[in-house]
Amino acid sequence: MSRARQPPLVTGISPNEGISWTKVTIRGENLGTGPTDLIGLTICGHNCLLTAEWMSASKIVCRVGQSKNDKGDIIVTTKSGGKGTSTVSFKLLKPEKIGILDQSAVWVDEMNYYDMRTDRNKGIPPLSLRPANPLGIEIDKGRFPQKDLEALFPGMSADFTSENFSAAWYLIENHSTTSFDQLKTAVVNLKKQANKKNEGSLAYVKGGLSTFFEAQDALSAIHQKLEADGTEKVEGSMTQKLENVLNRASNTADTLFQEVLGRKDKADSTRNALNVLQRFKFLFNLPLNIERNIQKGDYDVVINDYEKAKSLFGKTEVQVFKKYYAEVETRIEALRELLLDKLLETPSTLHDQKRYIRYLSDLHAPGDPAWQCIGAQHQWILQLMHNCKESYVKEQKGNTLLHSTMLDLDSDVRPSPIGHLSQTASLKRGSSFQSGRDDAWRYKAPQQVVFVEKLTKLVVSQLPNFWKLWISYVNGSLFSETAEKSGQMERSKKNARQRQNDFKKMIQEVMHSLVKLIRGALLPFSLREGESRQYGGWEMKSELSGQWLTHVIQTVRLSSESLTALEIPNDMLQIIQDLILDLRVRCVIVTLQHTAEDIKRLAEKEDWVVDNEGLTSLPSQFEQCIIHSLQSLKTVLDCKPGEASVFQQQKTQEDVCQLSIGIMQVFIDCLEQLSTKPDGDIDTAHLSVDVSSPDLFGSIHEDSSLSSEQRLLIALSNCRYLERHTFLNIAEHFEKHGFQGVEKITQVSMESLKELDQRLFEMYIEFKADPIVGSLEPGIYAGYFDWKDCLVPAGVRNYLKEALVNIIAVHAEVFTISKDLVPRVMSRVIEAVSEELSRLMQCVSSFSKNGALQARLEICALRDTVAVYLTPESNSSFKQALEALPQLSSGTDKKLLEELLNKFKSSMHLQLTCFQASSTAMMKT
Repeated sequence: MSRARQPPLVTGISPNEGISWTKVTIRGENLGTGPTDLIGLTICGHNCLLTAEWMSASKIVCRVGQSKNDKGDIIVTTKSGGKGTSTVSFKLLKPEKIGILDQSAVWVDEMNYYDMRTDRNKGIPPLSLRPANPLGIEIDKGRFPQKDLEALFPGMSADFTSENFSAAWYLIENHSTTSFDQLKTAVVNLKKQANKKNEGSLAYVKGGLSTFFEAQDALSAIHQKLEADGTEKVEGSMTQKLENVLNRASNTADTLFQEVLGRKDKADSTRNALNVLQRFKFLFNLPLNIERNIQKGDYDVVINDYEKAKSLFGKTEVQVFKKYYAEVETRIEALRELLLDKLLETPSTLHDQKRYIRYLSDLHAPGDPAWQCIGAQHQWILQLMHNCKESYVKEQKGNTLLHSTMLDLDSDVRPSPIGHLSQTASLKRGSSFQSGRDDAWRYKAPQQVVFVEKLTKLVVSQLPNFWKLWISYVNGSLFSETAEKSGQMERSKKNARQRQNDFKKMIQEVMHSLVKLIRGALLPFSLREGESRQYGGWEMKSELSGQWLTHVIQTVRLSSESLTALEIPNDMLQIIQDLILDLRVRCVIVTLQHTAEDIKRLAEKEDWVVDNEGLTSLPSQFEQCIIHSLQSLKTVLDCKPGEASVFQQQKTQEDVCQLSIGIMQVFIDCLEQLSTKPDGDIDTAHLSVDVSSPDLFGSIHEDSSLSSEQRLLIALSNCRYLERHTFLNIAEHFEKHGFQGVEKITQVSMESLKELDQRLFEMYIEFKADPIVGSLEPGIYAGYFDWKDCLVPAGVRNYLKEALVNIIAVHAEVFTISKDLVPRVMSRVIEAVSEELSRLMQCVSSFSKNGALQARLEICALRDTVAVYLTPESNSSFKQALEALPQLSSGTDKKLLEELLNKFKSSMHLQLTCFQASSTAMMKT
């Protein structure tokens, strides 16, 4: 796989030379995308990654480590670009040795010096007597390269305290430009220093000069006497005298100097003791200084002093030093316990935790304080989560009065789509929910919603520090340079790698607790039997509305985004995505259920106000109610990064499909209830008709209530609009929001709507056609009319005119409600009338000539009048009726029939105008 970035390139380093642990700034290109991308940094072959501080893609700051190479490249290695190259190099200089009287900004290790002071067999004078400048003249450092000097004097050294001291090297290095006169002065100074070494011995000689003189005189006298006498006697006596003199002199000297020497020995002992106290006052004062610094919180000072004391006196054999060093260790052990207690104390900031871990690391505390802190933090987060749940459950059970005064979600907090329409408010979801989050919001919101907000806020505030603590533990940034030198950092990294699975289980436990606590509050049915007591306990009086669930989903989503930003692996956060999916599914289900309840109450909102198209506001309210519900689900149905579709599961698709079908069926049942309710059950106080609608006869305006036939017509008109517009619009919205099975929803709903439409239509036809059909036979045979014995026809009889007037009344009623229903209703009425007329004609046994002419006149008059509404069925009925009559044989009868038909049409011209006026509409329909 090809890398996305170019390899790192180092183009500059400042400074470009220095001793070990020099802080340098590296500049270049493609030096990494972040601290975690930097995986390697070497200078002169030494690994400097542990001290590296990534600043930007073009800048890194670090310290140069110890290396055998005196010059080398700077190599940067990153995850994204691999191993890089360098166009510059760094020169590593050897550090200069610092004398005991030289000023230094760093602590100088004095272990070797101490050993030389205590080893009296070597006879090396104390460091305090070693001059920093033995020649006593001004030092002028030359510019001779160190390498050249080492090559010129192999195996030698310029340190005058070294056994391999080279005077020539020392002069070249420190006095290469010194004049000859100054060197002469240096020789004089050296001689003076050499003479001072003998002053102590000369002092002892000067103090005993008189004794020496007396002894010399005695010896001279003895020598002369021996020469004069030359006898053994004299020799023996003189020898005895000499011994006596010497003994007397010795005794006298002892007597004279005993007191002086005693005082001198005592003074020397006191002086030596004071020198020891002064020289090692750091150790003797350290126990008290440690206690004072601990009280002030200066733990860094304590650690530095302890490290210094440990390096100087950790392995001492001097009893006094051992005793005081044991006191130091006792106080350091107490400090370790104090720091560990502070580390495990909760709550604590990440900065303090890192600080205490570094202190314990520098103090070489037993165990693994960093891992102990991680474990304590994990347990504390879990305890906080469960305490949060217990407090809210207890508050819910204890504050019954408070909950009784909370807003009812079904009536007040959850906005009803019906009320939403009547108030002409915006359909945008949550326009008033998110704004106005005042202090009273928490009292209006259910306890479960407030609990979820509090719980997620708790986790989001605590888990980042917990995760960052682990990252610092893994990469070793918890420890200081001292730990790095001692190898403790490497051991910590090794421990972190071994405990990765344990930490993963900790994160998973926190995630599982978070999810199960939320499920216990909102989705208790999704918990196992044994988990209800630990994570549940809520009083579920009523399920949360879709709007509250939407708010909870948004809260959990924000929490998930915050945790994802920490770069926590996705497999650890998958359980939160599963929770969000279940909440989204539940929100869709609950919202659709509440929508069905709202639509069921639409029947109470029907005002029977008819517009120009014969529609009431009911279809529009139904459509707007569905649209509002779907818009409230928009954020729920939209998939955020990493989320799955709500409809990915087959069961969810089926449940949502059934609920959607149920919503449509509820509205269809609502229409049927409204159209078939008895007159006494209809509230007519608010009924009216739109004044702008066409009204040819004014019958509706004259009555204060609608008849059952008029309600049927309005319902039929609404059904027709629903079938042609509303249901199709709703199907489009379903598809727009990703609903599955929209074709099935539409198909089932359409079938149910058509069934209702057909039932209502048949009911209306039964109400209107049956009276007209039933009046034909009595009207035909009124006045004992007989087809066999009748007069010559003078025109169309009254029964047919009455039937036409009734048909015209039906036309007027239908036209007043909905012009689009006129052809359908009139065609069916004509079919019923023509079928009945055909039956009556076929039942006549025989016709006279005048009877046949009269029957043909009436059949043709009716057929020609309603010609625009004839259907194949009605045409067939009229044809059968005419076929049952005898044929006209003479032209006179035909002419008479034509004259009578024209007369009928002329006399009924005004009444028959409605049929002619609707012919255009009939053709369009």
